[in-house]
Amino acid sequence: MGSALHISSLQVQLTLSFFLISYGVGQLFVGSIVDSFGRYNISLAALILFIASCFVIATTGNIYLIYLMRVIQGITVAGIVVAKRAYFVDVYTGDQLNSYLSMFTIVWSAGPIIAPFLGGYLQAFFGWESNFYFLAGFATIILLLELVFSGETIRQPTEFRLKKIVRIYGEMISTPSFTLGIVMLGLAYSMVMVYNMSGPFIIEHEFAMSPIVTGYCSLMLGFAWMVGGFIGKATIKSPMLKKMVINVALQFTFTILMIVSLGYVANLYTLLFFAFLIHAGAGYTYNNYFAYCLTRFPKNAGISGGLTGGIVYILVSFLSYKIIDVFPAKDQQNLSYGYLVLVASSCMLMFMLARYLKKPAQSGAGTRGEI
Repeated sequence: MGSALHISSLQVQLTLSFFLISYGVGQLFVGSIVDSFGRYNISLAALILFIASCFVIATTGNIYLIYLMRVIQGITVAGIVVAKRAYFVDVYTGDQLNSYLSMFTIVWSAGPIIAPFLGGYLQAFFGWESNFYFLAGFATIILLLELVFSGETIRQPTEFRLKKIVRIYGEMISTPSFTLGIVMLGLAYSMVMVYNMSGPFIIEHEFAMSPIVTGYCSLMLGFAWMVGGFIGKATIKSPMLKKMVINVALQFTFTILMIVSLGYVANLYTLLFFAFLIHAGAGYTYNNYFAYCLTRFPKNAGISGGLTGGIVYILVSFLSYKIIDVFPAKDQQNLSYGYLVLVASSCMLMFMLARYLKKPAQSGAGTRGEI
């Protein structure tokens, strides 16, 4: 893309940054819109704008127009994602809802596994523009399926009054179990991001291996995340608090073993072995808490879904940046220390959550005894 448009690598990277920032921030606010004006029309409008933006990016040579289109894409994807999260809460309840939300996270986790390989082949054979033509075609198929099979599912729209919406946001944020669940999600996904920021450097510089090896390692750890998701779906009826305590305890054990093993052997196989186990645990955490946070406020599913996705995204950006700042991406030891910080934080958070749930239920609180 840089060669074709005669721009620097930094300018190309900015296209991703604009998308990610608008996607994360957009989720914080689009929830109130889908709760007030419905899921269906918002999804249709977002899909149409996304398709149009893909064609603009693929046909223009103006990098500043591409930046604008990437911002639009981030906002539209935020709208689509938040609306579909709310859709499941609208249509299903109980174990069926938890099962679908669990499957939602598994499907979502397939994206980072499939996309780099598919995108690489498209670029190699048809040029970088083909990625956006593919996305436009894929979104068009989803749009047609929406028109044929879908419809509005919101039961009771929330009146779009700023004061009322701000009050709903405040109630959600002030609910400890909901807020702690979001932080757990942020810690879990930060483990993946810390590896993504450190792993390629370690493999290609410390172990002197090729980028191809890096790609297959990322594929394997993406599969680990999915494994955690499938285990989470299989144990969906188990007591939440108990299984999460066991999970973070196992993660902590694997992280300590990883650090200890560095005194004896440090190679690609030990890196992948321990990272696989830690990432599987992270996928398990994400699968369980994602479903919990999205079902916590069923009457305002759009806002709760938007808050969950947006805050998690901001937390992940901050946590991963700070950890890499403290433990630079230079070797396997620093990566293991980064894991330790995140896993130890998860352990402390679970301790706080357990203490909170054991307190006597307050009148009208409605937040305890649900995990």
